[in-house]
Amino acid sequence: MNSNLDYSCVETTSAEPDASSMIETFRAVGYSLETAISDIIDNSIAANAKNIWIDYYWEGENTVLSILDDGKGMTDEDLIQAMRPGSKNPLDVREKNDLGRFGLGLKTASFSQTRKFSVISKAIDSIPYLWSWDLDFVNKSKSWTLIRYCPQYEHFIEKIQHLASGTCVIWWDLDRITKDTKEDNEDSKKKFLEIMDNVKKHLSMVFHRFIDAGTNIYFQGRKIKSWDPFMIGFNGLQPKPEVKFQDGEVIIKGFVLPHRSKLSPEDYDYGKGPKESWTAHQGFYVYRNRRLLVPGDWLGLFKKEVHYDLCRIRIDLTNNVDEDWQIDIKKSIARPPLKYKEQITVVAKEVRIQALEVYRSKGKILKRKLADDEYFPFWEERLRHGKRFYRINRKHPLIDELLSKSSDLTINVENILQFIEETIPVPLITFQENEKHIPHGQPFEGKNDEAVRSTMKAMYQNLRNSGKTDERAKSIILNIEPFDYYPQYLEFNGENNASECNSDN
Repeated sequence: MNSNLDYSCVETTSAEPDASSMIETFRAVGYSLETAISDIIDNSIAANAKNIWIDYYWEGENTVLSILDDGKGMTDEDLIQAMRPGSKNPLDVREKNDLGRFGLGLKTASFSQTRKFSVISKAIDSIPYLWSWDLDFVNKSKSWTLIRYCPQYEHFIEKIQHLASGTCVIWWDLDRITKDTKEDNEDSKKKFLEIMDNVKKHLSMVFHRFIDAGTNIYFQGRKIKSWDPFMIGFNGLQPKPEVKFQDGEVIIKGFVLPHRSKLSPEDYDYGKGPKESWTAHQGFYVYRNRRLLVPGDWLGLFKKEVHYDLCRIRIDLTNNVDEDWQIDIKKSIARPPLKYKEQITVVAKEVRIQALEVYRSKGKILKRKLADDEYFPFWEERLRHGKRFYRINRKHPLIDELLSKSSDLTINVENILQFIEETIPVPLITFQENEKHIPHGQPFEGKNDEAVRSTMKAMYQNLRNSGKTDERAKSIILNIEPFDYYPQYLEFNGENNASECNSDN
């Protein structure tokens, strides 16, 4: 390749992109509403905002959403530059705390949700300035042209005038969310409010470290509380030492979360997070300058399994390793460099082993003392004609009791069990597990588990009545699937229950 080419001798021609086509391409980047709003908030934080207000005004198709901050604001020239696509070169060296990279966040995030948006900004000792992108006007003019227009301008200018400086982003044609909706349609409004509630939960997670450090984010006038995935400060938390690599640009720290027996019902629900699932929130949490990019994902290194629900690992990146970690425009994807995958895997395995130990600790302590007790899984793997099948364990105490009590119905019960065994959708289950998109649920997760609780209690009482000690009765139960998933349900007073049983006889 000739790097000393004399371009003055080479014929050239313009290949300027068509404005409307390019902006329509921006719209297809793939933002969700919550990631789009997060991208706007990044700009507010980068502008040293201490307070950020997110408000929406439900009016069906005419719904408006605004994001106002009290950051340093912009002059007219700065605002025009900020509205220009690709306003910054991603190869430029960024300030240490800069949350941006491509100079596209404001534009791509906004266009992903709306066809028209405005920005009003005011620097200190300056008047406010307004510029807007209107995709309909761009299509008509066939040019990269801003307009100085915003509906409800007086309302928003009044808000920003009360600040010494700041910026307000206004989305006023939310076609991706409110198209064809009616203001007085309760179903449309309910769906919109559910979407907004998900946005609020997402922000509480993505910006939790900023919120805890004093940045106030208000949603419809109410301050958002942070959600800390590592439950720092909760009783029973086991943090691991930090591990640094890539010249200190990457820091990994593992956390083994408290066992359920250590948490109050309220604290346990807190640990479920925005996705309302411990399993969904296990894994790596990748941060860039304290801003969360990837919330709970094993980055292709492991599968999500309920036994690792207590394992969450924080990875802190600086903005100097964006290219190595393949940070995308939406700031929602990060991929570890191949040369560091082994180091990351080693650290993760150590945390996962400890998390598994804690997860099963209640049962394991008892099982060690009675290691000769037989374990009763609900399902057994069998080979038949060289093929793999799954069979319900007839020795499982619940199945054994069912068959012994069925008398004349024993054959019918056995037939039903065989139908269940022969129709398990193994290929579908295997496919879903390999896809990894949706985590596999724990037995009875998300259901009323009173059946588990009451069955364990009845079994415990029967064992105590037969002369078993409190410890041995619990050990036997914790060797039976799926009761081994729920050791916390045996955290009642054994003596009281035994007395209770004896008084019943």
